[in-house]
Amino acid sequence: MATNPLIKIMEPVLALGFLVHIIWALIITLKNMQARPVKYNKTNQGVNSAWSSRNMLILGGLVFVFLGIHLYNFWWKIKFAGDPLLEHIGVEQGGALVQMENSYLLVSELFKTSNLYCFIYIIGGCLLGLHLSHGFWSAFQTIGLNNDIWRKRFYFLANVIGVIFALGFSIIPIYFMIKF
Repeated sequence: MATNPLIKIMEPVLALGFLVHIIWALIITLKNMQARPVKYNKTNQGVNSAWSSRNMLILGGLVFVFLGIHLYNFWWKIKFAGDPLLEHIGVEQGGALVQMENSYLLVSELFKTSNLYCFIYIIGGCLLGLHLSHGFWSAFQTIGLNNDIWRKRFYFLANVIGVIFALGFSIIPIYFMIKF
Protein backbone atom coordinates (compact mmCIF):
# COMPACT_ATOMS: atom_id res chain seq x y z
CA MET A 1 0.00 0.00 0.00
CA ALA A 2 2.89 2.36 0.66
CA THR A 3 3.93 2.48 -3.00
CA ASN A 4 0.52 2.30 -4.69
CA PRO A 5 -0.22 5.69 -6.34
CA LEU A 6 -3.99 5.03 -6.15
CA ILE A 7 -3.74 4.91 -2.34
CA LYS A 8 -2.02 8.31 -2.32
CA ILE A 9 -4.96 9.75 -4.30
CA MET A 10 -7.73 7.98 -2.37
CA GLU A 11 -6.39 8.74 1.12
CA PRO A 12 -7.37 12.45 1.16
CA VAL A 13 -10.63 11.69 -0.70
CA LEU A 14 -11.53 9.10 1.94
CA ALA A 15 -10.61 11.49 4.78
CA LEU A 16 -12.78 14.23 3.27
CA GLY A 17 -15.62 11.72 2.85
CA PHE A 18 -15.37 10.77 6.53
CA LEU A 19 -15.47 14.42 7.61
CA VAL A 20 -18.48 15.20 5.41
CA HIS A 21 -20.25 12.04 6.66
CA ILE A 22 -19.63 12.88 10.32
CA ILE A 23 -20.70 16.52 10.00
CA TRP A 24 -23.79 15.63 7.97
CA ALA A 25 -24.78 12.89 10.44
CA LEU A 26 -24.54 15.33 13.35
CA ILE A 27 -26.61 17.95 11.50
CA ILE A 28 -29.33 15.44 10.59
CA THR A 29 -29.44 14.01 14.12
CA LEU A 30 -29.76 17.48 15.66
CA LYS A 31 -32.51 18.43 13.20
CA ASN A 32 -34.37 15.21 14.01
CA MET A 33 -34.12 15.92 17.75
CA GLN A 34 -35.36 19.49 17.27
CA ALA A 35 -38.24 18.37 15.06
CA ARG A 36 -39.78 16.34 17.88
CA PRO A 37 -38.81 17.78 21.29
CA VAL A 38 -41.37 15.53 23.03
CA LYS A 39 -40.31 11.90 22.80
CA TYR A 40 -42.61 9.16 21.61
CA ASN A 41 -44.40 6.98 24.13
CA LYS A 42 -42.24 3.88 23.58
CA THR A 43 -43.44 0.36 24.10
CA ASN A 44 -41.31 -2.16 22.22
CA GLN A 45 -39.14 -0.52 19.59
CA GLY A 46 -37.34 -3.77 18.79
CA VAL A 47 -40.39 -4.94 16.85
CA ASN A 48 -40.26 -2.02 14.41
CA SER A 49 -36.55 -1.37 14.00
CA ALA A 50 -33.11 -2.84 14.54
CA TRP A 51 -30.94 -1.75 17.48
CA SER A 52 -28.37 -0.30 15.08
CA SER A 53 -30.96 1.93 13.38
CA ARG A 54 -32.19 3.32 16.72
CA ASN A 55 -28.65 3.99 17.96
CA MET A 56 -26.77 5.15 14.87
CA LEU A 57 -25.31 8.23 16.60
CA ILE A 58 -23.96 6.15 19.49
CA LEU A 59 -22.71 3.49 17.09
CA GLY A 60 -21.11 6.15 14.91
CA GLY A 61 -19.41 7.67 17.96
CA LEU A 62 -17.97 4.31 18.97
CA VAL A 63 -16.79 3.70 15.40
CA PHE A 64 -15.19 7.17 15.48
CA VAL A 65 -13.26 6.21 18.64
CA PHE A 66 -12.17 2.96 16.95
CA LEU A 67 -11.10 4.92 13.87
CA GLY A 68 -9.04 7.27 16.07
CA ILE A 69 -7.29 4.32 17.75
CA HIS A 70 -6.64 2.71 14.37
CA LEU A 71 -5.28 5.89 12.81
CA TYR A 72 -3.04 6.60 15.81
CA ASN A 73 -1.58 3.10 15.98
CA PHE A 74 -0.85 2.75 12.29
CA TRP A 75 -1.39 5.72 9.98
CA TRP A 76 0.03 8.37 12.33
CA LYS A 77 3.09 6.29 13.23
CA ILE A 78 3.77 5.31 9.62
CA LYS A 79 3.23 8.79 8.15
CA PHE A 80 4.46 11.17 10.86
CA ALA A 81 5.63 10.00 14.29
CA GLY A 82 7.64 6.96 13.33
CA ASP A 83 8.28 3.95 15.51
CA PRO A 84 11.37 1.85 16.24
CA LEU A 85 9.53 -1.13 14.72
CA LEU A 86 9.29 0.63 11.36
CA GLU A 87 12.77 -0.33 10.23
CA HIS A 88 13.40 -0.08 6.51
CA ILE A 89 13.46 -3.28 4.50
CA GLY A 90 14.07 -3.95 0.82
CA VAL A 91 11.14 -5.34 -1.15
CA GLU A 92 11.43 -6.48 -4.75
CA GLN A 93 8.98 -4.78 -7.09
CA GLY A 94 9.19 -5.16 -10.84
CA GLY A 95 12.77 -6.37 -10.69
CA ALA A 96 13.96 -3.44 -8.56
CA LEU A 97 14.63 -3.34 -4.84
CA VAL A 98 12.38 -0.75 -3.19
CA GLN A 99 13.06 0.48 0.36
CA MET A 100 9.97 0.72 2.57
CA GLU A 101 9.04 0.61 6.22
CA ASN A 102 8.24 -2.75 7.78
CA SER A 103 4.63 -2.00 8.71
CA TYR A 104 3.95 -5.73 9.22
CA LEU A 105 6.24 -5.66 12.26
CA LEU A 106 4.33 -2.66 13.68
CA VAL A 107 0.98 -4.46 13.28
CA SER A 108 2.17 -7.85 14.50
CA GLU A 109 3.89 -6.50 17.61
CA LEU A 110 0.82 -4.50 18.65
CA PHE A 111 -1.42 -7.57 18.47
CA LYS A 112 1.15 -10.05 19.86
CA THR A 113 1.85 -7.95 22.94
CA SER A 114 -1.62 -6.68 23.81
CA ASN A 115 -4.79 -8.71 24.13
CA LEU A 116 -6.52 -5.44 25.01
CA TYR A 117 -5.82 -4.05 21.52
CA CYS A 118 -6.93 -7.36 20.02
CA PHE A 119 -10.28 -7.09 21.81
CA ILE A 120 -10.61 -3.39 20.91
CA TYR A 121 -10.08 -4.23 17.23
CA ILE A 122 -12.51 -7.16 17.30
CA ILE A 123 -15.21 -5.09 19.02
CA GLY A 124 -14.45 -2.11 16.76
CA GLY A 125 -14.73 -4.30 13.67
CA CYS A 126 -18.10 -5.64 14.83
CA LEU A 127 -19.37 -2.11 15.58
CA LEU A 128 -18.20 -0.98 12.15
CA GLY A 129 -20.02 -3.93 10.58
CA LEU A 130 -23.25 -2.98 12.36
CA HIS A 131 -22.86 0.67 11.35
CA LEU A 132 -22.21 -0.15 7.70
CA SER A 133 -24.96 -2.73 7.60
CA HIS A 134 -27.60 -0.25 8.69
CA GLY A 135 -26.13 2.52 6.56
CA PHE A 136 -26.14 0.35 3.43
CA TRP A 137 -29.75 -0.72 3.47
CA SER A 138 -31.07 2.60 4.78
CA ALA A 139 -29.36 4.39 1.88
CA PHE A 140 -31.56 2.42 -0.52
CA GLN A 141 -34.59 3.17 1.61
CA THR A 142 -33.72 6.88 1.45
CA ILE A 143 -33.74 6.88 -2.36
CA GLY A 144 -37.08 5.07 -2.42
CA LEU A 145 -36.08 1.46 -3.09
CA ASN A 146 -37.95 0.11 -0.10
CA ASN A 147 -40.79 -1.99 -1.45
CA ASP A 148 -41.46 -5.43 0.02
CA ILE A 149 -39.42 -7.30 -2.61
CA TRP A 150 -36.26 -5.15 -2.62
CA ARG A 151 -36.21 -4.30 1.10
CA LYS A 152 -35.59 -7.93 2.03
CA ARG A 153 -32.85 -8.29 -0.58
CA PHE A 154 -31.07 -5.09 0.43
CA TYR A 155 -31.39 -5.97 4.10
CA PHE A 156 -29.83 -9.40 3.44
CA LEU A 157 -27.04 -7.87 1.33
CA ALA A 158 -26.43 -5.22 4.02
CA ASN A 159 -26.02 -7.94 6.65
CA VAL A 160 -23.56 -9.80 4.40
CA ILE A 161 -21.55 -6.60 3.91
CA GLY A 162 -21.60 -5.94 7.65
CA VAL A 163 -20.31 -9.45 8.40
CA ILE A 164 -17.56 -9.11 5.76
CA PHE A 165 -16.33 -5.84 7.29
CA ALA A 166 -16.57 -7.18 10.85
CA LEU A 167 -14.60 -10.28 9.91
CA GLY A 168 -12.14 -8.28 7.83
CA PHE A 169 -11.21 -6.05 10.75
CA SER A 170 -11.32 -8.91 13.28
CA ILE A 171 -9.37 -11.59 11.45
CA ILE A 172 -5.92 -10.04 11.96
CA PRO A 173 -6.13 -9.70 15.78
CA ILE A 174 -7.81 -13.12 15.99
CA TYR A 175 -4.94 -14.59 13.98
CA PHE A 176 -2.35 -13.16 16.35
CA MET A 177 -4.36 -14.19 19.44
CA ILE A 178 -4.52 -17.79 18.20
CA LYS A 179 -0.99 -18.03 16.80
CA PHE A 180 0.88 -16.40 19.68
